[in-house]
Amino acid sequence: MTIPVDASPGIRIRQAAARYGGPDLAWMCVPVLLGSPVTDEDLLLCLGGPHAQMIIDRGVGDQPYWPQVWAARALLYVWDPAAGPAVVEALADRSWRVREMAAKVCAKREIGEAADHLAALATDPTPRVRAAAARALGIVGEGEHAAVLRRLLDDVDHDVRMRADQALDRLTVRLDRVL
Repeated sequence: MTIPVDASPGIRIRQAAARYGGPDLAWMCVPVLLGSPVTDEDLLLCLGGPHAQMIIDRGVGDQPYWPQVWAARALLYVWDPAAGPAVVEALADRSWRVREMAAKVCAKREIGEAADHLAALATDPTPRVRAAAARALGIVGEGEHAAVLRRLLDDVDHDVRMRADQALDRLTVRLDRVL
């Protein structure tokens, strides 16, 4: 089965899951997410599409984080609960793009053990990371995380403020109490 490199990420990952098995593909993403080099070019192409071909042809250059981002993104489409600890670890990655995508996976996969790590990202220097962390806290946070979300209501970035407001509403409904 040939997976079209130029297909959307969702299509590529679903086709790769048909080839490898969803949980197996998720597990193959774990070492990549944690920064291990990808030795399987087919896997890299499945994860990253046309951009991955450039990395194969030219090397990662000054952007070595892309395979990690793609591996995290793949976990939005395929999942194995055993990947959870790696996603939580990726929340502390030095690349903001990896931290942002890991926060999105925490939200999608409802990784509760990530809540305190997500709360720590409320002070991340990158607004997109703060916004993703706020959204995820609305999904996996607990009552003690409401204070973090309330602080984000004063963030300089509009998207962060909006996500924090939505997260507070969601947290209030989910926990069925006034926060």
